[in-house]
Amino acid sequence: MDIRTRRLAKAGLATLVSIAGAGAHAQAPAQWPAKSMRMLIALASGGGVDTTGRLIAQRLSERWGQPVVVENRPGAGGSVATELLVRAAPDSYTMLTNSSGVAITPSLMKLSYDPRKDIMPVTLAVVSPGVMVVHPSLPVKSIKDFIAFAKARPGCITAGAIAREAPMKG
Repeated sequence: MDIRTRRLAKAGLATLVSIAGAGAHAQAPAQWPAKSMRMLIALASGGGVDTTGRLIAQRLSERWGQPVVVENRPGAGGSVATELLVRAAPDSYTMLTNSSGVAITPSLMKLSYDPRKDIMPVTLAVVSPGVMVVHPSLPVKSIKDFIAFAKARPGCITAGAIAREAPMKG
């Protein structure tokens, strides 16, 4: 496994690359891409989604012979960058690299777009398992148990997330 593959695997983020205007309204030229592409990255520089997006942009630039310009636009659970994608000209020259949070954000806030209708996923670039752990003193053995436990104690349960790169073998 080469070093780039290891870094991507260690990044541990599900990354989605989406494109605006790839549907019936898009007017793709005969020689596509005929100009530079724009890749919006929905999270801050330096993280796993940014690293993945930049590696994808580099490879696409090499393959297409056109620059892929990376632009980080973090904020609001990825919805800032996603809204820029949705508002982009429907010419298939704007892409988005986002985390799996793009699927969760609509349940957390009102959006000016519908991710199921306004963007089209192109590829799943990285897969990472999620793990939920609780203190052993809690009387729960499953997520169903945890949800029931939390509902019985409104406002008493706090949660946090820790991201840690595990050493890889190989």
